Amino acid sequence: MAQPAAYFPRRLILAAAMISGMLLALALHMLGQRFGLDLGGLWRSDLTSFMPAGAALAWWLVATAGFAGGYLTAALMHSAVSGQIPPRMRQFLIGLGVLVLAAAGQAASAPSPLPTIAGVLAGLATLCLGALMAFCGAHFALRKV
Repeated sequence: MAQPAAYFPRRLILAAAMISGMLLALALHMLGQRFGLDLGGLWRSDLTSFMPAGAALAWWLVATAGFAGGYLTAALMHSAVSGQIPPRMRQFLIGLGVLVLAAAGQAASAPSPLPTIAGVLAGLATLCLGALMAFCGAHFALRKV
């Protein structure tokens, strides 16, 4: 007798993908701050240029990381339940995730180059943008299947 196909509930996949995308976006935000990519650069009034390129690059990096994190997590969770991911690939992805989050933790433990309020607002903006883009990525991944 054939077993019915197993699957994760759609809400579980969306929630996991949003959390994963948010964490990846936040990790890249923290790493980007170490390299001078400041999300809050768009709100500064003391700059002479219209839009600092570092701020624009930081926003695009966070949005792309959130979308890609959500898309890949949803696609992997959908295929993992049926056993389509080889164990070596699973171990590689887990190791890669641990390395990214460890690097972000190390970057976050250093003193922030931003003032406290600006850093908190940039972090909240990162979380919101990462969650929104991760949801969009997960929605597209699940729609495709």
